[in-house]
Amino acid sequence: MDAPTQQGLHRGAARDRLDAARCQLLLVDFQARLMPAIDAGERVLATALRLAQAARRLAVPVLATEHNPRALGPNLDALRQHCASALTKMHFDACEDGLLDALQAGSPRPQVVIAGCESHVCLLQTALGLLRAGRRVWVVADACGSRRPADHALAMQRLRDAGATVVGAEMVMFEWVHDCRHPAFREVLALIKLG
Repeated sequence: MDAPTQQGLHRGAARDRLDAARCQLLLVDFQARLMPAIDAGERVLATALRLAQAARRLAVPVLATEHNPRALGPNLDALRQHCASALTKMHFDACEDGLLDALQAGSPRPQVVIAGCESHVCLLQTALGLLRAGRRVWVVADACGSRRPADHALAMQRLRDAGATVVGAEMVMFEWVHDCRHPAFREVLALIKLG
């Protein structure tokens, strides 16, 4: 392999590496009235909760959205306690209701790890909005859900085709700690083992 090709591979690898110091976690619409309708909703919620707990231990800011909370209720308490704030929205794409400004508040971080419901509606449209805004987006497939599995699968494929990186929660958590000598490694490993 020639040097330019190797350099390209290294640049691509560096670009694709999640870095906890450059990440934000976005949890989309884990709402009380929506979650019972989500296929495998309890598993999706448990995975998102472990992800949020790992983020807090690693100083990754956690932001949530709530779609029309008067109709769908607030986000579930178990997740709310791990979020710095929740953005109320009416658009399916949270970027149209101020998400980009919310992500810029505090210390802006270019990488967005996103999980939520429904995969093929609010999660999809918000992730596409972030991509259009030039953000690097990782979609945590096992922490996302739809009412129908086929809709979830289609959403993950469309997001992959659009340039998002589709990952699993365990991949994200191991990448965030990056090294078994990390001070929070054992705590994060305990969360991973819960899955």
